[in-house]
Amino acid sequence: MQLEIRPDPTEVGRARRWARSRLPGLGIAADEPLAETLILLVSELVTNAVVHTGHAAVLRLSLPGTLAGTTGPAEAAGRTAAAGPAGTTEPTGAAEAPTAPAAVTVRVEVADSSSRAPVPRCAGGDATGGRGLALVDCLADRWGWSPEGAGKSIWCELDRCSQPGESAAMAYRGGLSAYEGLAFEAV
Repeated sequence: MQLEIRPDPTEVGRARRWARSRLPGLGIAADEPLAETLILLVSELVTNAVVHTGHAAVLRLSLPGTLAGTTGPAEAAGRTAAAGPAGTTEPTGAAEAPTAPAAVTVRVEVADSSSRAPVPRCAGGDATGGRGLALVDCLADRWGWSPEGAGKSIWCELDRCSQPGESAAMAYRGGLSAYEGLAFEAV
């Protein structure tokens, strides 16, 4: 699922609302800690695209693969699934609920028209910006970027069953990090 983003800062709020409305389709309850983390990551990646490129972008949410042998939200809920249009899955029947939460990986991706790679930059202690990708690094289980067409795609992934890592505390100056004193600017 994807959303076209105009090069306007008000689009960041629209992207958050859109992503929040799509969480149930990904098998994520609104009250799960994962939901708030995903929305924060959406906000950071969309903000970077809107602020630093000045061009339209595309936000994508997906379940690119899963852990523990499941393949999507239907399986995470203990149901079987059948292939639907364009590779989507539709529940075909109910089964017993799993005894533990399924370990599903959720991917947030923002594609923009700038081919410039994200580069580290120093943000002073009083700076009001420049920490977005440092937060992404601390909160996501994985993140990266790759060329896409004439531009690039910046992505991050969260594993549903992963425990909050020590790196999350580092985002709020709770410890030393490899990114201490650096912030990232996606351009």
